[in-house]
Amino acid sequence: MASTATKKRKRDDLYESDISGEQATLQLYEEKESAVGPILASFPAITPSKSIAFKCYAQGKAKSDVEFSSRKLVVAGESDTVEIFSTNESEEAAVGCRYYVGVRNKRTNVVTIRPAPIQVFTRNVKALKNLTPIASSSAERIAARNALGETFGTKKAQKAIRAAERNKVDVSAMQGVTSHIQESIEAKTQSLPTQEKAKELEDESRNIPPFNAEAKTPSEVYELHKIIPQAEFNAIDINEILQASSDYERMSSVPSRRSDWVRHHVSSICNSSKPDKKALKIVLYVSAMMAFYVSAHKLCNDRDALQQRLSGVPSNVIDGLLERFTDNLRGSSERRFSTENQIMLLTHMFALCLRVDNYVTDTTVLANDLKETIIRINQYFKLLGCKIEKLSAPELARLELQGSTEVKRAVLKVPLEFPKARIRRKN
Repeated sequence: MASTATKKRKRDDLYESDISGEQATLQLYEEKESAVGPILASFPAITPSKSIAFKCYAQGKAKSDVEFSSRKLVVAGESDTVEIFSTNESEEAAVGCRYYVGVRNKRTNVVTIRPAPIQVFTRNVKALKNLTPIASSSAERIAARNALGETFGTKKAQKAIRAAERNKVDVSAMQGVTSHIQESIEAKTQSLPTQEKAKELEDESRNIPPFNAEAKTPSEVYELHKIIPQAEFNAIDINEILQASSDYERMSSVPSRRSDWVRHHVSSICNSSKPDKKALKIVLYVSAMMAFYVSAHKLCNDRDALQQRLSGVPSNVIDGLLERFTDNLRGSSERRFSTENQIMLLTHMFALCLRVDNYVTDTTVLANDLKETIIRINQYFKLLGCKIEKLSAPELARLELQGSTEVKRAVLKVPLEFPKARIRRKN
């Protein structure tokens, strides 16, 4: 035990005295902390020569009272061949810890302890500074990755690499047939329609009335007699309705007696000082289309029952509706009212509604009349090129419309913009 204690005392004495045997005095640095002081350097890559002189630079404008060890610094030096400078890793190295450096004064044998910033250095060889690294190709990267996989990969990874090598296509073997493939592609694509022709075919396949894509005003988009043939339009008799004394008596002569849209327009037209006979005929034709829409599922093959259901509608109008909005079953004389026929009928009907409503229609009323969802009705108006939007109070006043600004309406605008087909993405 005695010998151990003696050795410990000798070791302690070695720390407390200098080489000459005189005891050193320790003291903390008490002068201005912002003064420039020593820097603790870390050279993980290369140890610089003692002949290289380093300079310290402060990043940004440092305040005079900021401690030197807390400043953002850049230390750099260079020789004829190498540049050595501190990096951003210096800030990371100083996180969570604090470094101190002792400076010994040989004259007074006093060791002054003061905080010091740490700087992590890297180097840059001047001869290689302006050289651009050669970018490796994807094939080279794949080959290098496969080499690593073959050497250090698992059996499963090595098996996958060999399978990929077997399945790789030899491009050089295809060079002889490239021209033949190209000629075959050109021959096949010659029959494909041009962009203009494809648009024309798409427009023709829409389940809407014939339209004028170059229309300058909404009234020019859908021509009246391309929806209602002239003969059917002339056959509609409005005298009985105009001579009626009340709205109840007028609606008794209308096929769709429960339609709020029809009732509102019949009343509005007939009670005006100068009834618009053309608009009244259109309203009555819309009423006949509504009644046909409800009854065609069951009665499209019973002409007499359909005529009785659409009482007051001219026979040539019923024949026209059957001809345009139902199909003959193949190999049979029976007719059917398919989904495509329903869409066609509704879009023709709504084009007439837009004309009567000055091309701004409240779709909620029509949805209630037809017992359909408002979403579905709005979709049909979009097929016609309408925008479903709310109108401001000034717009309602300009169009002489009544109702809330919160109600969305179908508005036909030009130039026409039809909804684009949705492309479903594969999961």
